[in-house]
Amino acid sequence: MKTLLALLLVPLFSCLALAADEPSKDAPVKIEQAEKLIADGIQLLDVRTQEEWDEGHLKGAKRVDFAAEGFLEKAKAALDPKKPVLVYCRSGGRSAKATKALREAGFGTVHDMAGGITAWQKAGKPVEK
Repeated sequence: MKTLLALLLVPLFSCLALAADEPSKDAPVKIEQAEKLIADGIQLLDVRTQEEWDEGHLKGAKRVDFAAEGFLEKAKAALDPKKPVLVYCRSGGRSAKATKALREAGFGTVHDMAGGITAWQKAGKPVEK
């Protein structure tokens, strides 16, 4: 009986461990998860101002200011709505709102990077200017 129980529980715990590495649809992704998504080729969207962008941004990111007029139209022009997107800002506030707006506008998979570029830099990850 114990063997049968063990055989049933091992696959369950394996699935849970794998799921822990996958970002949740709604929860912001941690820096380690973001790094993996970037390595896998996800589209990057920086929703900060031009001045913030000039201070440093993630390599390969596109910038569309969330506070600017026509955010969704500009985002649709800059990105492929059918491909996954990772959104970030300075600390996570604007990117959370932008992520929600993009999902509501029909973008498929959209992730918000927890802590924004501040957390990215604090983790010692590179930015370019």
